[in-house]
Amino acid sequence: MKDKLKFLKLIVHSETPPECGITGLCGGYELKEWRYNQFADWLFDEHLLDFALKYSEFKMVDGKSAPKKLREAAKIIFQTDNIKRGEFGELLLHGILKEAYDTIPAISKIYFKDGPNETVKGFDAVHVIADDEGLELWLGEVKFYNDFYRAVYDVVPEIEAHFEKIYLRNEFAAITNKIDKSFPHYDKLVKLLDPNTSLDDVFKAICVPVLLTYDSPLVAKHREFNEAYVNEILPEIEANHKAFLAKVKCPVKIHLFLCPLEDKAKLSKTLLDKLAAWQKI
Repeated sequence: MKDKLKFLKLIVHSETPPECGITGLCGGYELKEWRYNQFADWLFDEHLLDFALKYSEFKMVDGKSAPKKLREAAKIIFQTDNIKRGEFGELLLHGILKEAYDTIPAISKIYFKDGPNETVKGFDAVHVIADDEGLELWLGEVKFYNDFYRAVYDVVPEIEAHFEKIYLRNEFAAITNKIDKSFPHYDKLVKLLDPNTSLDDVFKAICVPVLLTYDSPLVAKHREFNEAYVNEILPEIEANHKAFLAKVKCPVKIHLFLCPLEDKAKLSKTLLDKLAAWQKI
């Protein structure tokens, strides 16, 4: 995975225990400072367009249309100074999944917002991985927070609620209605989500990537991503993974992504400023 990541630094990655693997990530440092501006540049440069646009629209973007589409994508996310909202966390998970696991976004949740500042309910990411055996459906959950335990407290009941039968069937219907027919795995995904497909079979093809951010004193303490930093923050990552496992119960495979931050509020403000600039391109 390390070579696949374009920006984030890998602290640890493990697929075991099989019911909930763990990946620890860091934004890294430059010239003794945490990389706030570079973080924002990476997210928007690499991942904004296919996060905010329908599959068919994204595929039609070229050099001539790129500035207009970038502006449209930035406006789709939201037009407000409310930095407590979760779209940035959803964009971050979107980018992590694409780079770390070569997932393909199946739908753009943001595209289907009813209004410029409306939130969109449901899973925070809908991606797929395709191989010779079929599709693996990745249904993500995110808490872009500054406190780890608050993030766990809020995300666990959402995970459990989202895998209740009635909710899941309703969400599958909503996802099916939003899949772009030009999506390369349209037929397979529609079949997987069909009401006639047993949830027993669907659950075998699902992974829930859970991304939790939080402010860490260890990130603020260090000024360089090196062996000393990794050795000191790794026990924190492992302890938080264990704390999450003790709380969550889910009938499908989960993979936990932890991204400790230096200052979530400062990162949010940096992202918001960058978004405002992109809206004026």
